[in-house]
Amino acid sequence: MIRRVLPHGMGRGLLTRRPGTRRGGFSLDWDGKVSEIKKKIKSILPGRSCDLLQDTSHLPPEHSDVVIVGGGVLGLSVAYWLKKLESRRGAIRVLVVERDHTYSQASTGLSVGGICQQFSLPENIQLSLFSASFLRNINEYLAVVDAPPLDLRFNPSGYLLLASEKDAAAMESNVKVQRQEGAKVSLMSPDQLRNKFPWINTEGVALASYGMEDEGWFDPWCLLQGLRRKVQSLGVLFCQGEVTRFVSSSQRMLTTDDKAVVLKRIHEVHVKMDRSLEYQPVECAIVINAAGAWSAQIAALAGVGEGPPGTLQGTKLPVEPRKSRKNRTRRTWKWTMISSRTRCGPIWP
Repeated sequence: MIRRVLPHGMGRGLLTRRPGTRRGGFSLDWDGKVSEIKKKIKSILPGRSCDLLQDTSHLPPEHSDVVIVGGGVLGLSVAYWLKKLESRRGAIRVLVVERDHTYSQASTGLSVGGICQQFSLPENIQLSLFSASFLRNINEYLAVVDAPPLDLRFNPSGYLLLASEKDAAAMESNVKVQRQEGAKVSLMSPDQLRNKFPWINTEGVALASYGMEDEGWFDPWCLLQGLRRKVQSLGVLFCQGEVTRFVSSSQRMLTTDDKAVVLKRIHEVHVKMDRSLEYQPVECAIVINAAGAWSAQIAALAGVGEGPPGTLQGTKLPVEPRKSRKNRTRRTWKWTMISSRTRCGPIWP
């Protein structure tokens, strides 16, 4: 029976002649042969795994409810809240795709980790106020069983913004909105500014605003590692690769005023694997663009900016990376995003 199962030629060599047996008699040499026989039988029996199959553990899943492009703090934060707010464990399948596992060019690792509430839009102020509370109570949110607590080394220190005579009215209006939303921000005249910060040249300064609470800086790398550790414990999947294509379907619909519009929905993401020519298609329902300075490139893959001029689909995402400073020692570039606003830092103690 065994000979029928084994490949041709396998039986020869497994039977050996032993001293003491009569001529023509053979007995199995069991030492070292039984395990080999079992392995080869298992490899050809139906229903058994084959050792020759390619290892696919490095590939992303074929299906995911949500695909997040970018594994920095923003992408991981989205993943965290999706899993945190799901109705039951495992209800939402989330995949995070990050092309650089070292985060060498990510905005998260290159930033100073500043937090500020001095914005003009109430939504941004509320987001920043909640973020300050989140950071102060980080281990209530990101604690993982048997893992050490996080220490973000949060340093409270207010942001100081200066305005000329031309922009003083806008600053005063912004501070009014900030106070209405609950931010602790003070306005200072040039004399008050000199008294608090004698080293500042107040020439040309008409007004200043200074954050009194919940502003400062922290360790962004620690936050990144804490978020990554937490979302992995919640079941978020990770993949090192690059999104190269979106597959979408179109549907023509009529608006309430009978205007025809074409709606496009992404239903598949192609992920090119790291250091390989292969790619894995991932079927999904939602794609979230959290690619930081490279967000415009991801948006372009989805056709954003290719529609009729003056429409939302025809407007390109106004974000692009640029080389802002070169480290002459390491011969590397720091990547930042082009922004229409001037970024201000905290006042260092």
